[in-house]
Amino acid sequence: MNNFFDKFVPKEPKFFPILKEMADVILVASDLIIECVQKGDHESAIDYYKKIKEQEKKGDALSVKIFDELNSTFITPFDREDIHHLADRLDDVTDYINSCAKRIVLYNPKVMPESAVGLALLIKEGAVCIGKAVDELDVMKKNSKKIKEYCVELHNIENKADDVYENFLIDLFAKEKDAVEIIKLKEIMYELEKATDAAEYVGKIIKTIIVKYA
Repeated sequence: MNNFFDKFVPKEPKFFPILKEMADVILVASDLIIECVQKGDHESAIDYYKKIKEQEKKGDALSVKIFDELNSTFITPFDREDIHHLADRLDDVTDYINSCAKRIVLYNPKVMPESAVGLALLIKEGAVCIGKAVDELDVMKKNSKKIKEYCVELHNIENKADDVYENFLIDLFAKEKDAVEIIKLKEIMYELEKATDAAEYVGKIIKTIIVKYA
């Protein structure tokens, strides 16, 4: 019965622009973390962390905005739980990028591993993919093919990131003799890898939405 009435009641489109803003925040943060790990020096890291923290705060504010809109909107384009879950996971990607930048500043590693750049570039790939997928949400019912492809791509990016992280660990334990440095680098790289996990999770939520509504 609800589905019947839904056809005649206009759904609020305001969620799509907010979700798009959240995807844009991830994209900006991903560009910043690439530059941060490429520069490698402590002063630059502090500067990039401040810029990434600004994006993280922006993402938090948008997540709160989604929650407020859900509480004040009668008809939503998808289930409220799905919208809230998607916003939370989008926010997680930015949180992990921020967490990585914070650890770089706190730990001040001697040398940033080349694989950090590799992971950061994969985060950027995921951010671009998320942006494209979110762009398709409001027209998903007309054509879900593209959005499904973006979800598959997010899964593939995460698999690549797993490989980069595993190879990093193998090299780290084989070559680095300083135990403290091992701990520093492992934690920094872990946060980068978790950002790609979170991006893949965004794809999983979107796939769930597709099953329900496309």
